[in-house]
Amino acid sequence: MSKTLILTDRAITGPATQVIDDAAVLVDGGVIAAVGRAAELDPSVDISVPRLRCPGATVMPGLIDCHVHLAFDAGPDPLRTVAHADPHKLAAAMAERAQQMLAAGVTTVRDLGDRDALTVALRESIASATVSGPRILAATTPLTSPGGHCGFLGGEVATDDEIRTQIARNAKAGADLIKVMASGGALTPTGPRMWEPQFTADRLRVVVDEASRHGLRVAAHAHGTDTIAECVAAGVRTLEHCSWRTADGIVYDRAVARSIVENDVAVCRCVSGDWRLFLEQLGPGRAEAMTKVIQDMRADGVRFIAGTDAGVPGARFGDYAGMLEFFASLGFTHAEILDMATVDAAEALGLTDTGALAPGLRADLIVLDGDPLSELDALRRIRHVFAAGRQLSL
Repeated sequence: MSKTLILTDRAITGPATQVIDDAAVLVDGGVIAAVGRAAELDPSVDISVPRLRCPGATVMPGLIDCHVHLAFDAGPDPLRTVAHADPHKLAAAMAERAQQMLAAGVTTVRDLGDRDALTVALRESIASATVSGPRILAATTPLTSPGGHCGFLGGEVATDDEIRTQIARNAKAGADLIKVMASGGALTPTGPRMWEPQFTADRLRVVVDEASRHGLRVAAHAHGTDTIAECVAAGVRTLEHCSWRTADGIVYDRAVARSIVENDVAVCRCVSGDWRLFLEQLGPGRAEAMTKVIQDMRADGVRFIAGTDAGVPGARFGDYAGMLEFFASLGFTHAEILDMATVDAAEALGLTDTGALAPGLRADLIVLDGDPLSELDALRRIRHVFAAGRQLSL
């Protein structure tokens, strides 16, 4: 990889309140070498370095999707598809889905549940440039209770020793983190209900402690209000879904929300691009309750990170911007939304080399037509994508 000087009307360097007008970004191999005003940076860069001139455009950090399932196909029955797929065909399909995400401007994804550690193999192929795609953080096999949510992926555990064995197996396979299905889920109707716990509070602590022993963080699938509280107390780093469900409906606990904030736990609400249809199917009362609890969390200082749950029914891999538009519909500012997708996501995932534009960071960046701070739809008009300095042909 060689050097490239990118020249745009503006650079959003991260956080989104930091903007440079008439900007230039110098990419040198896989890293960002310099960021600044074009009037100062352009003359200092050797004339032989190619210039990528993008009038009317914005350059900003590459987007981060904190919750995907590359092994799922977004069809009506992804479970059956994954369980019965030929591993070679499934691996090829996962690579294609990863490329779709990269074309949508997503340069990092966190995969929260796959089969046979196929995401680890894909992660290595992307890192070696054998195939193109975003950087992958892989959870490999999620831990679940016997007969529990997504048990078909092979992570059913019933005892402390089985928890320790599965975490060790995931770590040996190359997992970047541990995923625990702390509550039931909609994709597994034969398992516990979404608000019902799958693990005791003590077992959740075993999961976190054992993961920590392997140097791994824990992401917890948690719908139930009681389960959310137990996950925070156990020390998980991110809460997936966090929908505050009980048998009687949504019950938001402000004391637990304060613990989420105090313990710096990030919430990935997992909203796909089909959110309008989802809200319509919920009906006015349930939809209003779901959106209100998100607004309540925001008001109480909970930090959100962006994730699409891509791969589950209706959650397409190429519609990252659709998820962000959901938060705009709830009154989140564009700056808040961009930070959810970049700097805040990187911090929550423990990544110190991406999520912003600064010298020495990975050259993960996108160039958009327009200004996403004034029109979020600019995120759908991507001109160029760079992932670790490699430019994707769009």
